[in-house]
Amino acid sequence: MHKRNILFPIIFVFILNLLFYPTHVKASSSIVMDLDSKRILYSKDINSKQLIASTTKIMTAVIALENLSLTQEITIGEEVIKMYGTSIYLEVGEKMTVKDLLYGLLLRSGNDAAVVLAKAVAGNEESFAQLMNKKAQAIGMKNTTFSNSHGLDDETKNYSTAYDMALLSAYAYQNPTYREIVKTKKYRTKTKNKSYLWYNRNKLLSSYEYCTGGKNGYTPSAGKTLVTTASKDNLNLTIVTLDDPNEYDTHEYLYNKAFKNFKNYELISKDNFSIDKNFYEGDCYLKNSFTYPLTKNELKNIKTILTIENKKSQNKIIGQIKIYLKDTQIGELNIYRQPEKKKTDSLLTKFKKLFIS
Repeated sequence: MHKRNILFPIIFVFILNLLFYPTHVKASSSIVMDLDSKRILYSKDINSKQLIASTTKIMTAVIALENLSLTQEITIGEEVIKMYGTSIYLEVGEKMTVKDLLYGLLLRSGNDAAVVLAKAVAGNEESFAQLMNKKAQAIGMKNTTFSNSHGLDDETKNYSTAYDMALLSAYAYQNPTYREIVKTKKYRTKTKNKSYLWYNRNKLLSSYEYCTGGKNGYTPSAGKTLVTTASKDNLNLTIVTLDDPNEYDTHEYLYNKAFKNFKNYELISKDNFSIDKNFYEGDCYLKNSFTYPLTKNELKNIKTILTIENKKSQNKIIGQIKIYLKDTQIGELNIYRQPEKKKTDSLLTKFKKLFIS
């Protein structure tokens, strides 16, 4: 039984790939992941370590968002002088807010914006990379190593996998400021030095109606890299492709296939939950509902197992609901005891007590 539980998800994803997705995807690595459940809907060599170019800047943005105030004004230092490649052309001594730097980082892919943010957070690139790696481990990116904030790979190199970058995309997507920035097609700002106008370099945002954001990247060594998100009918997905000459066509194709074949089903509703008094005598509730992306055929293979400690349990958690897709557990919810409401005196009773006392 233990061996079957390990093999089933691997075999199942392989079958899904054959049924729904092209065998001729040009990307070296690619993945389609549900942002909410983290279920993998499609995969191709997702654990192979590769250079990730400017998709690095998703992590740079995450670290900056979690450590700096958006309104904080930063004075540009000499760290921008050595930067090359894509740039927002910051000048030494110029002042710009963190918010504007983040737009320059994620829309224009400014390498100079990356090093300015890194210095503002940690003092230097090396210390900032340590924060990036610490966050990567916390997210579950076990096959990722960051060495710089920008993704250029001539001197120092950033390695990750399609799977790890999908986890990063899902994590970043939880931040409302990040979501707002990466969905923006055009952004204007100005400093005392000059005015700026940036267009989002993620072309999928304009060519695919369901795209909600993302980040592209390219170096000669890494090839074309792309991380995007898209939402349709309450199904929120992210796609990562590494070293793909047709990255935008690949993403649109994979999104269309996923949205066609999968739907986000609410399998357990917290608002419509109750237990027969034969199982538990008190009142109970769920803190969360449970939704999961499934095909129509998979929906037929969903089963739930409810476990209650005992009919009169007074513990805070009195049981669990486990959800299975065939033999594989895909989720678990705790069942909570509803505390008894304290009886309060009526207004008439309170009035009488005033005179009795």
